[in-house]
Amino acid sequence: MPRSQAAAAELEPVDLTHGQVNEAVEMENFLKLNISGKDKAAYVLSYDKISDYMLCADSLPQPEVPTGQFYHFRWTSHTVYPGVSRSVWLYLPAGAEQAGSVNLLVCQDGPDYFGPLVNATTVLDNLVHRGEIPMTVGLFVAPGEQGPGYPHFGGDHNRSIEYDSVNADYARFLDEELFPVVRARVALASDPRGRVICGMSSGGACAVTAAFHRPDVFGNVISHCGSFINIRGAHNLPSMIRQSPRKAIRVWHQSGSRDLDVIFGSIPIANHDMAAALKYRRYDSVFEFGTGGHTLRHAGAVFPETLRWIFRDQVEDR
Repeated sequence: MPRSQAAAAELEPVDLTHGQVNEAVEMENFLKLNISGKDKAAYVLSYDKISDYMLCADSLPQPEVPTGQFYHFRWTSHTVYPGVSRSVWLYLPAGAEQAGSVNLLVCQDGPDYFGPLVNATTVLDNLVHRGEIPMTVGLFVAPGEQGPGYPHFGGDHNRSIEYDSVNADYARFLDEELFPVVRARVALASDPRGRVICGMSSGGACAVTAAFHRPDVFGNVISHCGSFINIRGAHNLPSMIRQSPRKAIRVWHQSGSRDLDVIFGSIPIANHDMAAALKYRRYDSVFEFGTGGHTLRHAGAVFPETLRWIFRDQVEDR
């Protein structure tokens, strides 16, 4: 994509409430899809209205830490998903535009990550300010708004096509269409070790798929409650990892004992299978298995430590 086209993206300054959705309303709307009673009960059980997991100080605003700039823009895909539109948010911690090189955190289902369960932008502010991770900007990407929905469940979005398909399309979409927008504002690091792709549920499976197919683009993966189950073939990912030479990818993934067991498969079992596959191929990986359900509550509680682990060899020992 020509740099002039990327630079023409209309970045609108917004606050962190922009794009956020009510978690309870989102669940209520989801359960209106063509979901069996058994699977609806599984989603309700895994909702984690009450949780032992809480955000730590690293995820909360600190008085001495400057906040960055938050932008929103609309994007209609030109090549990979022609005609499919979405919202995208770019977060630049203080000093990012002046830095000689910056790392990149990409989050699928973007508003869920800059929302109150994770506070990813605040985590970036705090850890960058203290030098615990390199200068890192955040790209928060919503799923495409026009598409066929899920198998079995239905819907009218492109999320399942983008996140559950086990191919390189989504990584190519980010690399060819959205990364030039980021480069128009900051000096994005060229080394894939400076880029991490992150997501929850199908977005977590997407993160593994994107890095597996394009380790030249992403050298790090964070997957929360990753749906390595048979929605559009993501149950094949552990076998693909076992049967392929080890890629230059660092992987942190998480699930919990109350995570989903639905028509597509069991997410706790699938994540244990993923952990075993990564161990078999001697990947640099961490599997965090807790007591939570299919939410970002556990993920948010450990998100600062996750980023420290991902970028641990890019900062001086402290």
